[in-house]
Amino acid sequence: MTTSENRIAAVTRNTSETQIRVAINLDGTGQQKLNTGVPFLDHMLDQIARHGLIDLEIEAKGDTHIDDHHTVEDVGITLGQAFAQAVGDKKGIRRYGHAYVPLDEALSRVVIDFSGRPGLSYHIPFTRAAIGSFDVDLFREFFQGFVNHAQVTLHIDNLRGDNSHHQAETVFKAFGRALRMATELDPRSAGVIPSTKGCL
Repeated sequence: MTTSENRIAAVTRNTSETQIRVAINLDGTGQQKLNTGVPFLDHMLDQIARHGLIDLEIEAKGDTHIDDHHTVEDVGITLGQAFAQAVGDKKGIRRYGHAYVPLDEALSRVVIDFSGRPGLSYHIPFTRAAIGSFDVDLFREFFQGFVNHAQVTLHIDNLRGDNSHHQAETVFKAFGRALRMATELDPRSAGVIPSTKGCL
């Protein structure tokens, strides 16, 4: 069982398309070691680690000679599985998290609930179809994979922005900060599951 002294997880996911290993420590300092084979995804994952104060190691090998789709989606899936393991029975966590993050002209809001119910509301009106060689459509696949396997409700809204890199970066920074808030242990409700139903 996960406890306040052991909120870590390591998950390996192997398919015919990808081989992925994710290790996380929810009570870390933002240390990261990232090698997904998709450089812009690594840049975004770094935002989660640094702004969520989550130690994060991800090693992925995928069929990027075809495109980045399977790797990006499967990293989201595996990261979601790791979070589900690390929060354990969810006793004592704050459950809800939210953050607004600006970057120059861009502003994004992310709200998360470790509800046990997967749901994604995703609104990012990207101003271009690609950031460098990265297809921005793949961000939805990443977050959908995460939501399905972390069993969270996640609302993502880019409220404004002209630069697609800024739009993406504000989303991932806000996601990291919202994760940090939601998974933090609340000393006022130690050992209590934050739900009137008694389970999440």
